[in-house]
Amino acid sequence: MIGQRLSEELKRSVRHLAAHARRKAPWLTNQRLTAFAVTLVAVSLALGGLNPTKDSAAEVVADASTEAFPRVVPEQLVEHVPALPEQPLEDTAEPVDSGSWNAVSVRSGQTLGAIFNEQGYSAATLHQLVTLDENTQKLARIRPGDLFEFQNDEQGAFEKMRYALNDTQYLVVSKEGDALHSSLVEREITTEVAEADGVITSSMYAAAKEAGISDTVIMDLANIFGWDLDFVLDVREGDQFFIIYEKLFREGEFLKDGRILAATFVSQGQRYRAIGHESEAGFDYYDPDGRTMRREFLRAPLNFSYISSGFNPKRMHPVLKRVRPHNGIDYYAPRGTPVYAAGDGKVIRSAYSNSNGHHVFIQHSDGIVTKYLHFSNRAVKEGQKVRQGQTIGYVGSTGLASGPHLHYEFVVNGVHRNPRTVPLPEVIPLDGNTLDEFQQQSAPMLTRLRRLESTSFYASAK
Repeated sequence: MIGQRLSEELKRSVRHLAAHARRKAPWLTNQRLTAFAVTLVAVSLALGGLNPTKDSAAEVVADASTEAFPRVVPEQLVEHVPALPEQPLEDTAEPVDSGSWNAVSVRSGQTLGAIFNEQGYSAATLHQLVTLDENTQKLARIRPGDLFEFQNDEQGAFEKMRYALNDTQYLVVSKEGDALHSSLVEREITTEVAEADGVITSSMYAAAKEAGISDTVIMDLANIFGWDLDFVLDVREGDQFFIIYEKLFREGEFLKDGRILAATFVSQGQRYRAIGHESEAGFDYYDPDGRTMRREFLRAPLNFSYISSGFNPKRMHPVLKRVRPHNGIDYYAPRGTPVYAAGDGKVIRSAYSNSNGHHVFIQHSDGIVTKYLHFSNRAVKEGQKVRQGQTIGYVGSTGLASGPHLHYEFVVNGVHRNPRTVPLPEVIPLDGNTLDEFQQQSAPMLTRLRRLESTSFYASAK
């Protein structure tokens, strides 16, 4: 009993001594504190009062060391893909992450000067740092949530600082004698390949979230197939999707989802496949036959919430209360939602009228005109050339509109056509050596995609 009480006192003493040592001697490293803690544990063991179990000895050592352990990903759950080639690091004689770092998260309204003052660093050191070069000058624009990390010398003075410029680079500033030196150091980014699949019961978004897919991947999936499918009117209960995509980890911790590498969408029994392919022109998506997924026109010209009215020549007008042809589609969306040009072309009208409100008409090739009505604001002028996906205005309710929405029309040689079903120009597939290269590179991913389709729970349940 005496030994047990003594061991409890020793554990409390270790915690108190560690905390006191950090306050009085910031130069004391975690390694030294840990060694000191282990020594005291050994003394308590000699007295016979401490049972070195997971809940006792581990607790004492954990209190003396704040170093985080790296995230471990089970090998059987993921497929590792080689990381991007590392760039040679300049002026980094020793690893940038050697030693322990004192991390400081920027608070709202906090300046770098305030942070340096809290760390006990001089104003001269701050001035020398922010005037060092163009990289350190960026520190004048820090934001809440940004993370600074510091290391001190044995006297507690500034020795090294690092700051995450972006997801892939650190800005490191080191003291060398009386001078400061800065360098850019690549952060360790690793890539893993993940798979996901689902079946739609209520909406595409709900099914994707149920499958554990992030909003980024959901929108990328809609963008890949956005030339073939309208993801509101074309999607039905029972439709399926299968996705192979990247997950990015930074220094062992999950960072974000990366690119979709391959995907399948099954809409009303029709199967659409897309394979990502890197070429001299960049990364893009193609169907298995080498046809680009891109078309001259998008099926829907905005990221919408839902469609309140479809193509209907005999539709009752909600404002005039009489039958009036509705030669287009109404996309309901919050006021201010950006609206995109459905294809490349030239703005032939950008104006305001009592019925159309703020509106934009675009002339495309092959006698095609697209019309966009009821904007809150227009973002292009008459005579301006626009590219597919360029913002041309913002959803509103100007003119004869009962609420905020976009009215979209597709006119071919003066005849209104249903934007959802009008045939779009065929695209020319890859050929020759380019097609051979694509098929060779895409074959393993296409095989994996088909395996995912055949082994999916949803596929087997149909």
